[in-house]
Amino acid sequence: MRPYEVMVIYDAELDDADIRAAVERSTSLLASKGAELGPVDRWGKRPLAYRLKRKWEGYYVVLQARADPEAMDELGRTLTLADEVLRHKVLRIPEAVYGKTLGTPAAG
Repeated sequence: MRPYEVMVIYDAELDDADIRAAVERSTSLLASKGAELGPVDRWGKRPLAYRLKRKWEGYYVVLQARADPEAMDELGRTLTLADEVLRHKVLRIPEAVYGKTLGTPAAG
């Protein structure tokens, strides 16, 4: 199993309960595929640098997991098909970085 980091930008117009449910769907998908879940960091609403799907604001969530590549491919596919997701990125990260506190980026 390899360490991964996933950043997802959800539609900021969704309720907190809907965003929580969407994150839960992603984490339960990974858990069902045998992944070891790491920290989940909710950055909250942030302005976008440019419009995505006619939106100027997004709700950012970053999660880490140790999983097989097939499980991350499945997660990427489901995030691509999800209507509430504006953008996502799945990255394989170095072993030394995995599990460290993600921290919220500085406002700028």
